[in-house]
Amino acid sequence: MRFDTKIAVIVRSDLADWQKLNVTAFLASGIAGASDEVIGEPYEDGSGNRYLPMVREPVLCFAADREGLATAHRRALSRGLAIAVYTDEMFATDNDADNRAAVRAVEAEKLSLAGLALYGPRNSVDRAVKGLKLHG
Repeated sequence: MRFDTKIAVIVRSDLADWQKLNVTAFLASGIAGASDEVIGEPYEDGSGNRYLPMVREPVLCFAADREGLATAHRRALSRGLAIAVYTDEMFATDNDADNRAAVRAVEAEKLSLAGLALYGPRNSVDRAVKGLKLHG
């Protein structure tokens, strides 16, 4: 099935492995709230155990350096995409209120991005991540 929308997660390539995983998890949770259409139906196994619903479409994961993240961020903002951000300052916080305050304290073009998640029309997301490599 081909979707009209696309989800992309971009993580800075110079982060430690635990940071990459942490950033990816946080960003994916942001995408879950992007639209009522993002989350599918709950799962159930053959024994009747129920499981939480997940995003309904593939999530493409990209790696980027600081410049690549900044470029994708500018492109995503200019295209009006739904964006989740994770900044370097958020590694030093331990709660949602402090995370939001850390982002609020910095102008968009000066954010020290550790990662981004994008959701929106397929073509617009493709243009925002143009030139980035899939995470490997």
